[in-house]
Amino acid sequence: MFPYGLIGDMSSAALVGTDGSIDWCCFPRFDSPSVFAAILDKDVGGRFKISPAGAVLESSQQYLPDTNVLETTFRTENGRVSITDFMPVSDDDNPDTPPVHLHEIHRVITCLSGDVQMRCDFQPRHNYGRSTPAFRMLRGNSAVEARGGRQTMTLLATTPLTADEGGAYSSFTLSAGQSAIFVLAYGHSRPTSVERFNTPVKLDQTRRYWQDLVAHMDYQGLWRDAIVRSFLVLHLMMFRETGAIVASPTTSLPETIGGTRNWDYRFAWLRDSAFTVDILYRLGDYYGADRYIHWLLDQCKLTEGNTSIVYGISRGSSLRELTLDHLSGYKDSRPVRIGNGAARHLQLDVFGEVIISIHSLLLLEGHIPPQAWELVQSLAETVMANWQRRDRGIWEVRGEQKHFVYSKVMCWVALDRAAYIADRLGDQRRARRWSGTARRISREVLNAGWSYSKKAFRQRYDGEALDASNLVIPFLGLLRRDDPRIRQNLDAVERELTDGPLVWRYLPEETDDGLSGQPEGAFSLLSFWLIGNLVYTGQTDRGFDYFHEIITKRANHVGLLSEMFDPVTNEQLGNFPQGYSHVGLIHTALNLSRFIADTSIRRVRRTSSRT
Repeated sequence: MFPYGLIGDMSSAALVGTDGSIDWCCFPRFDSPSVFAAILDKDVGGRFKISPAGAVLESSQQYLPDTNVLETTFRTENGRVSITDFMPVSDDDNPDTPPVHLHEIHRVITCLSGDVQMRCDFQPRHNYGRSTPAFRMLRGNSAVEARGGRQTMTLLATTPLTADEGGAYSSFTLSAGQSAIFVLAYGHSRPTSVERFNTPVKLDQTRRYWQDLVAHMDYQGLWRDAIVRSFLVLHLMMFRETGAIVASPTTSLPETIGGTRNWDYRFAWLRDSAFTVDILYRLGDYYGADRYIHWLLDQCKLTEGNTSIVYGISRGSSLRELTLDHLSGYKDSRPVRIGNGAARHLQLDVFGEVIISIHSLLLLEGHIPPQAWELVQSLAETVMANWQRRDRGIWEVRGEQKHFVYSKVMCWVALDRAAYIADRLGDQRRARRWSGTARRISREVLNAGWSYSKKAFRQRYDGEALDASNLVIPFLGLLRRDDPRIRQNLDAVERELTDGPLVWRYLPEETDDGLSGQPEGAFSLLSFWLIGNLVYTGQTDRGFDYFHEIITKRANHVGLLSEMFDPVTNEQLGNFPQGYSHVGLIHTALNLSRFIADTSIRRVRRTSSRT
């Protein structure tokens, strides 16, 4: 399991280890060059570590209730100490709440018992470890500036600091009840007194911000703690300035240890973002969801027809894919990549997923804003013009383009839901046109996309390989609920692509993904789709068991999910945490809770009818 918790301010994020080390952080934005990247190279990447100077007998980590404020506790022979880590946030729309400076990390060290000697090692390496900054003491020994590689940071502390060519350091001892504060501030011309950063005030302000967000969340079902954590994780992946939602705050954490499936996910995929928005709407978070829709309209320039599958978090973002050969990678898994070549791919499924989110808004609210209707029209017309083309599919294969079944299904979804929206808005002409093409796509998928030999949906029209992405089909309405193909497809996927609740996307040796059949881990999101299929086909006990196993054994110690799992070592793989995985968790928990509620209602009705 990745031994990290995540903190952030909806502009950037940092991974904080159970050893007290910040091993990943990009300032000032998700897609900025890293200032700490020890997770990708412990020798070159840089870190910011605060921990006991002596032996640690035990360490634990947890979030303060209903917040993204992280607390790491250490037990030593001489006492116990905690570190509270957070990045300040505030409600910018509340005139009674003073705005805070973004791009800060606050670390509050508190001795809980005994006397504990502590050590701080501040060793930033700017520009993805390509630059060791110059360190300069400021204001005596209470602040140090790190400048280099076009990046400047200031570390301030209530304890004395020293500096050399490699970093800044502090050694200090705390007794029970005593505290120390360290503040890392990004940017030029920051105050040189730690007191001016008002850490206690910002901690309270940040805590209340996250707790107020959770308090407005509309969820009354089971597994509340897991739902809240996933909800808060998704908010840490929102770029507050524009409304974009990144797939993950990290890059190049490998899908296989020692393999080359290492990608940069610090960008906004339409697919991932749309599923996130759908969940936000279902949980009553209309503010975050609406901000994404506004960003999408602005960034995609949809009225000009220039729709892509993935975007930077702002107009100025670069997605040019490069490799960083000076970094050894996580557990020596090379290459380390920045940027993502998928921006040039054609993936026809993404349009359906975006329209689903707007369709959900219409069902929940009874109306959609005009700009959302404009978005639906543009995406539907894009599908009308392109659905017969080959593409690279949901998994962004880098081999030859194919007629992927999942892509065709989502083209059907795009036009089916767009036609429904058009009908509700009184545009009968578009509704008839889109629904007519949707029926044509449906007929083609059910004919060319079905393998009669395997009794399952194919990965692509021209082969017999299976793909677990087709587990999504029962949820979309393409087939009647009692259609035997739903259970047949589930059985086939379980035979070839699963091990208990773990699900592989496809068999690499049967798929030209451009990576020479390299193995990979089981895909987290697909476990939730598998569970949904089990419940859908009446195998509820197994579905509930699998869900319990995923959230208790596959999430890490603070409930964070990665992109993939290694079924042998139980290790988390891929970028971390992964928004897509947490969307799957929330979606499944909502459906399982609804199933329990519906079952209880039916039982009450049957009992009442007997009496």
